[in-house]
Amino acid sequence: MIAPMHTKQSLLADLKALGIDPNGTTLAHLSYKSMGEVEGGPQSIIDSMVEYMKNGLMVFPTHTWANVTEDQPYYSVQETEVCIGIIPELARKTPNGIRSAHPTHSVVAFGRDARSFTDGDHLFTTPCPRQGAWGKLLDRNATILLVGVGLNRDTFIHGVEEWLDIPNRINENKRMLFIRLADGTLVPRPNSGHLGHVAENFPKVEGFLREKGILKEGKLGDATVLYHQTQPLTQALNALLLKEPDLFGER
Repeated sequence: MIAPMHTKQSLLADLKALGIDPNGTTLAHLSYKSMGEVEGGPQSIIDSMVEYMKNGLMVFPTHTWANVTEDQPYYSVQETEVCIGIIPELARKTPNGIRSAHPTHSVVAFGRDARSFTDGDHLFTTPCPRQGAWGKLLDRNATILLVGVGLNRDTFIHGVEEWLDIPNRINENKRMLFIRLADGTLVPRPNSGHLGHVAENFPKVEGFLREKGILKEGKLGDATVLYHQTQPLTQALNALLLKEPDLFGER
């Protein structure tokens, strides 16, 4: 039996079925391959999400940590390619999106408050600063969608650890990076990267978060979607990490 092709309208219906607040803030990590056949391809997925959230704020990560390094220390808001997949790469080029200027963990935002949400992201020296875009997701109690991917792709959890100052997560040795802002200004900024690969251990709390009703499951196209709001997840993880700071440590 041939699976039906998903359309923009069917994706909008799926987003509504997930119960996402169209007036709120949503960030999506996506695996395009997981979603099955989509009319219009990956751009249609971006367009459906942006349309659904047109009265709120739709955010996509546009990370460049593999492309902006000590050996290649230049990041351009307009030009630097994404290192985490086709949908984020297309999202950064989609009209009306505003990309933040964080050199390694940028985002692109669409809709209400997109400019204020992304402003100033280049002023910080760590991957997920509390005053930057990732911290603003907490302030807004945003919904994080993990579409066809697991908790090991949930960058927000890196933020939770950073804000608690968990040891051995951020490299104390900063490298000088150079950020080309949207207006062409070049800004030098020291920056620290993550240490190790602790994200691979984030799924160890999946059962706990499901049991607490914090992590939910649904569908978008053919993909399984795990999703949560940022404030209850942060509260739950803070309690766990204060008891066991190295919960996600590489052992």
